Amino acid sequence: QVQLVESGGGLVQAGGSLRLSCAASGSIFSRDVMGWYRQAPGKQRELVAVIGSGGSTNTADSVKGRFTISRDNAKNAVYLQMNSLEPEDTAVYYCNAVSVLTGAEFWGQGTQVTVSS
Repeated sequence: QVQLVESGGGLVQAGGSLRLSCAASGSIFSRDVMGWYRQAPGKQRELVAVIGSGGSTNTADSVKGRFTISRDNAKNAVYLQMNSLEPEDTAVYYCNAVSVLTGAEFWGQGTQVTVSS
């Protein structure tokens, strides 16, 4: 089983920065894909960014140039550095992991990010 625990959310003013962290435990390996999704009130969950085993990334156009995803395989952790935050970034941010071996998908409990104008 896999557990994902997010941290780092909070309230920030527009233009500010936050760094989200996700600690993974269980059967997560450096080859697995990890990422961040978000869900704003009344909206569907959407991809923010994902990172593969070799460090390749895919970032949503809405956050490109402002958000950066990274991972530390030695710590089984993935991070999301969020700069130049906008009120539209307000959402619950979820850590996600997909096992390349089995295709199983795992989610964290989410962390709230609120950006005030």
